[in-house]
Amino acid sequence: MAREPRRSRTARLDTPRGARRTLRAPTYDRETFGRFSESIARFLGTARFLFYMTVFVAVWLAWNTFAPAGLQFDPRALNYTLLTLILSLQASYAAPLILLAQNRQDDRDRVQYEQDRARTDRGIADTEYLTRELAALRIAVGEIATRDFVRSELRALLEDIQLDAAGPGPGPEHTGSDRPGSDKPGSDRPGSDRPGSDRPGSERLPR
Repeated sequence: MAREPRRSRTARLDTPRGARRTLRAPTYDRETFGRFSESIARFLGTARFLFYMTVFVAVWLAWNTFAPAGLQFDPRALNYTLLTLILSLQASYAAPLILLAQNRQDDRDRVQYEQDRARTDRGIADTEYLTRELAALRIAVGEIATRDFVRSELRALLEDIQLDAAGPGPGPEHTGSDRPGSDKPGSDRPGSDRPGSDRPGSERLPR
């Protein structure tokens, strides 16, 4: 009896490949961890931490030096091996935490610098705009008539109106003897030679 050919383990191109199970990396909140690391870094750089650390080391050394041999957990004969390990472990963790806090501070400084730069650019743009507006206002104000100028123009116009209302004054060519209707003898005023005139020397015409 013939044996069936053994199927290849490689997947066919027309067959979808199933999802592979992979190990997922542990997830954590970067912001929370960053705040935690910054709080530790700030505490490490305070005088309180130095005081606590000094008291801790002094008590450790005094206990393991002057206490009875049966009560010493890090004897002097072993050169305080446990204390050295603790301080080395603290330093190994403190350095990355301080660097992480510095990186976060650098990021904040960069953002603050960009905001300050944008604010400065807006301030410069506003100042240039106000400068242009002030220049335009000065030009416009220079073309506007002032109050003194308007008053002088109105005063001159009022004087012209008063002169036109008063009329022209009597000149040498206009005297009282040449006016129409004067009583000068020999005048051509109508009615001077009317019949029945009572003037002396007048002749009566026959009827």
